[in-house]
Amino acid sequence: MAYKRPESVLVVLFDKHHQVLIMQRDDDPTFWQSVTGTIEANETPKAAAYREVREETGLVLSDATTPLTDCHMTNRFEIRPQWRYRYPPGTRYNTEHVFYACVDSTQPLILTEHTDYAWVSKQDALTRLWSPSSREAVSQFVPGGI
Repeated sequence: MAYKRPESVLVVLFDKHHQVLIMQRDDDPTFWQSVTGTIEANETPKAAAYREVREETGLVLSDATTPLTDCHMTNRFEIRPQWRYRYPPGTRYNTEHVFYACVDSTQPLILTEHTDYAWVSKQDALTRLWSPSSREAVSQFVPGGI
């Protein structure tokens, strides 16, 4: 098994009504999240963000049609102990690059790594998202009050 790089992307997707996409992980039904994923070797964070959106939701975004916005924010967090085996021995922390995009929530999603999804209010997203960095990104970059 190849180890994952401890560098990833977080992509917050919301629609024109400020409804936020949250997805339920396959391996933990209490874990709701935004689009996330590891940056592959020789891949830029932005390219990884586009790829992860496509892989996890089936939505194909591009700079020309539905651009991702680079938030110029990085988070460093401790990797959950039950996931550390996926990383090189001794790796405890991950660096995450944050992006967002406003998308059409009427497009059907194709889930590949999640059990379920929901378009929810900003407040509901802040309540249901497991990750503090996801909650922070929603708080800062999704328009509208709470």
